[in-house]
Amino acid sequence: MVDNNRAKELKAFDDTKAGVKGLVDSGIVHIPEIFVTPSLTENEFSAKNLDSDSNIVNVQIPVIDLWKGINEDNFRRRRIVEEVGEACKTWGFFQVVNHGVPQHVMDEMIGGIRCFHEQPNNIKREFYSMDPMKKVMFNSNFDLYQAKVANWRDTLACLMAPNPPTNDELPQACREELLQYSQHVRKLGHTIFELLSEALGLKPNHLLDMDCAKGQFIISHYYPPCPEPNKTLGITKHTDPNFFTILLQDQIGGLQINHQNQWIDIHPVTGALVINLGDLLQASISSRTDLLFTFLSWYT
Repeated sequence: MVDNNRAKELKAFDDTKAGVKGLVDSGIVHIPEIFVTPSLTENEFSAKNLDSDSNIVNVQIPVIDLWKGINEDNFRRRRIVEEVGEACKTWGFFQVVNHGVPQHVMDEMIGGIRCFHEQPNNIKREFYSMDPMKKVMFNSNFDLYQAKVANWRDTLACLMAPNPPTNDELPQACREELLQYSQHVRKLGHTIFELLSEALGLKPNHLLDMDCAKGQFIISHYYPPCPEPNKTLGITKHTDPNFFTILLQDQIGGLQINHQNQWIDIHPVTGALVINLGDLLQASISSRTDLLFTFLSWYT
C-alpha cells in the first residue's frame, strides 16, 4: 500500500508539469513526502557535522589560473599542466580562472536560466518531458520514478553537440544565452582536454582524437526556496557519468564534494568555473600510461 501511495504521489506531481517551482507557487508549507530525505542522509551532507578539529573543513579545492598566454609560453603551460595533474590526483576537482569565458556571458547565462524557470508555467510546460532522447527538456528529477527520494530542484537540459537543436527549438527566455555560453564553454572544454592529455604524459590532442569532446550537454538546475530545507536536498550524492563537467555556480553556494571521506564546501570564486572529473574519463585512459588519476567525484 505504501508503494502504491508513493507511485500515485509521483504521478500526481509529474502530471502537473510544473516542477518544484509549481509546488512553491501553490503556497505549500510542508514538502510532499516524496521529497523527504532520511535524517541519516541529511546529516551525512552537512559540513557542520564534520570534526571541528580537522583542518580539512577549511581547505579549498585548487584554483588554477589558465592565463591568456598559455599557448605562447611553454614554461607557463608546463606549470599549468602540473597543477592540473596534481589537482586531478588529489581531488578530482579544481576551479579555473582566466579561462576565456567572459564574466558577462556567465552572468547572462545564470540570468537567462533563472528567467526560464521563473516564467509562467504554461510556457515552461511546452518543454516538459521525461524522454531522455529529447534534445531540449524541462523536468524535475529525470529519475523521478526510479530514485528512492526526489530532489528539490527543477532542470532544463539541452543537447548542444554533436547534433544540436535548431535555434527555434531552444527556449526563447534563454536562447541567446545558451548559444553564447555553449560556444565559449566548448572552446574551454577543448583546452581542458589538452591539459589533461599532457598531464597524463600524452600528446595534447590524444583525448580529443578519441572524440572525448564530441558531445556537449548543458544541464541547468534551479532550486526554488524550500519551506522545510532541513528535510530535503537539491542533489543527492553522485558521480558524473561523463568525461568531465564544467560547472558554473551562482554566488549562493551549496556545492559540496567528498574528499577523504569528508564533505567539503566548494565556495564560489568570482569569475571561476569548477571542473569535475567524471567516470568516462577514467575509463578512457590508455593502459599504457603511467599516471592514473584518482577520481573523487562525489558531490552534492
